[in-house]
Parts: sequence; structure tokens; C-alpha cells
Amino acid sequence: MTEPAKDREKPCILVIDDEPQIRHFLRISLKTEGYELLEAENGETGLGLCARHSPDLVILDLGLPDMDGSEVLAGLREWSSAPVIILSVRDRELEKVKALDLGANDYVTKPFGVDELLARVRTQLRIHQKGKNAVAPETSAIFDNGELNIDLAMRKVTVSGEPVRLTPKEFAVLKVLLLASGKIVTQSQLLKDIWGPTHTTDTHYLRILIGRLRQKLGDDPTEQRYIQTEPGVGYRFLEVNEKE
Repeated sequence: MTEPAKDREKPCILVIDDEPQIRHFLRISLKTEGYELLEAENGETGLGLCARHSPDLVILDLGLPDMDGSEVLAGLREWSSAPVIILSVRDRELEKVKALDLGANDYVTKPFGVDELLARVRTQLRIHQKGKNAVAPETSAIFDNGELNIDLAMRKVTVSGEPVRLTPKEFAVLKVLLLASGKIVTQSQLLKDIWGPTHTTDTHYLRILIGRLRQKLGDDPTEQRYIQTEPGVGYRFLEVNEKE
């Protein structure tokens, strides 16, 4: 079983590719170099593994059976800063530019040389490690205290095992608060991020939405367990991740 990110001795790499031969080849090559490995044959499985295990690097194919790799990349970049190396047969400049604009760190075309790929892996891990040393570690994409479960990668929220339907704006606010867990997010920042720069003073929009969100999450406004109000300032997602 892959260890949590903070307990790992070796870097963990997630390979998302539907070709068994490619995964087999990469498995041998990466494990020989001492890396831990996670594998997924489609985008949904890859997003789930990434959310649960927080790999140190992702190698991503674009031609996946359930969704385009660019969708997976866009989903990852909503909450993860792990370096992503695209590994694809698509060699057009337009495809490369699109992937890099979406947040890919590097692009390797198939067929590829394993020595070159390993060198690019080492480079991206080195860069990412320097970045992690300079800033606080990123928040997990999953919150689970035994009652409330929030999975940002899968865009799923459940309370006591029952799915909760959130509107796009409700989910967007929840995501911003969870990713800043323990920190105050100002009203103006939330309004700017979710409604746009022309709505930074429309605090009544936010109050109504937070009220609906608390109701759906089972969060009593008088005994705030998840979303804490900082009067006149903003909101904070409480960092309690265990069932009391």
C-alpha cells in the first residue's frame, strides 16, 4: 500500500495510461530507479488515486478511454500542484501548447526514450521539491471526519453516507474554503473568485449561499463545526478532520 505523502521515503509517481504495455514498461523503469508507483488505466481512476495518495508526480496520457487527458489535467489543476508530464502520441504544436496552458509541466511524445523521460522526471521532482520547501504543503483534496466527506477531485460531497447535491457556486465556495483550511478567506475574495470582480461588495449573495451550504452540510450556524464566520471579515473552514 502506498504511504501518505508525509510518511514516504521514496517519491511516488502516478501513471495514467490505458496501454498495458506502456504501464508495464514504465513500471519496470521507474521501480528500477527507486520510485514508488501508482497506476490507472482511465481518467476517473487516476483522479481518485491522485486525490487519495497525493503522488509527487503524474505521467499522463491524453488519449484515455473515459475522458480526454486534458480534462484530467484541468481537474488536477483545480486543487493539486504536483508536476504533470504529458506522455502522448499527439505531436502537434497546438496540442502541446494547450496542455502547457492547462498546467502541464512537460510534454514527451511517444515513442519515447526511457533515459530522456527519467531525466525529465528527475528535473520536475527537483523543481517541485524546491517549491515545497519554500511554501507550506498543499491541503488534501479530501476531507473526511466520519460524517462529512468532501472529495474535490470527484466533485462529491456526502453526509452520513448520503450524497449532497450542491450547486456549482456552492461547490466552488466550499472548494475555496477547504483548500484554505484553517485560514480566513475574506468576503471580497470569495465574491471576486466566484461571482467576478464586479460583485466584491455584494455580500448578501455570499450570506445566502453560506446559509444554504451550512444547511446541506448539517452545520448548525450557532455551533459552527465546518464553516466558521469571522464577522465583517470572511469565513474559515475548520481544520477538524476527525470524528469527535
